[in-house]
Amino acid sequence: MVRSPRVRLFHWRAVEAGPLVAKLRAAGYDVVHHSETQSPSVREIRESGSVAVVIDLSRMPSHGRYVGAWLRGSKSTRGIPLVFVGGEAEKVAAIRKEIPDAVYTTVEGIRGALKKAIANPPPEPVVPRQMMQAAPGRTAAQKMGIREGSVVGLIDPPADYARVLGELPPGVAMEEDPQRVCEVTLWFVHDAGEYEAELPKRRMLAARSRLWILWQKGRRDGLNGNFVRAAALTMGLVDYKICSLDGVWSGMVFAVKKARR
Repeated sequence: MVRSPRVRLFHWRAVEAGPLVAKLRAAGYDVVHHSETQSPSVREIRESGSVAVVIDLSRMPSHGRYVGAWLRGSKSTRGIPLVFVGGEAEKVAAIRKEIPDAVYTTVEGIRGALKKAIANPPPEPVVPRQMMQAAPGRTAAQKMGIREGSVVGLIDPPADYARVLGELPPGVAMEEDPQRVCEVTLWFVHDAGEYEAELPKRRMLAARSRLWILWQKGRRDGLNGNFVRAAALTMGLVDYKICSLDGVWSGMVFAVKKARR
């Protein structure tokens, strides 16, 4: 039995993904769908033999933008063709500027777009480093919006957190395990299981504070940006910025997701 070529679809609203999934299957593809609560690892994508990754931009384009950058940032997935679908013109243009060698299309044009992407993969895929990093020369504190006179809450900080944050603006006060609301809260995550267990208790910090959830880069136990985002989404949180603090730590800032009217 001949196996259908596999594509991975990132669509953040499972209930709205049906038409696109149907078109992909009608075109002869085996579809693995990832929604807002399902984030695969780089290893899973690499070893699955996917011929392309399809990323929907009609919902949460910042998530789609991040996934594209994440895939291009890893040598093992960089060569997989990317196809972005839908989205508002202005936001699509911004992503196209950063990943110009991906294929951009509509739901109706997905069959031809996939055929084109698979037949003509970019020989040297663009790695959009600027999408994952803040402007050069800025301190970690500046990247995270820590301003003069801010009170910053620290949850499980590493011993060298002062080095990680670098130079601070005048008048900034640091409080470990704060008992009051702080303008900015930095939650340093060290263990995946503990993170999931603590999320229900910590989630409402995002309603009262700029909540940054931070993790160490290059871990092999599954604790990475996709894991952090997926777990937070199940708790009603949505990220709106990601940055690299230094060579060890990365982070995302979260807000409470607004109810749809």
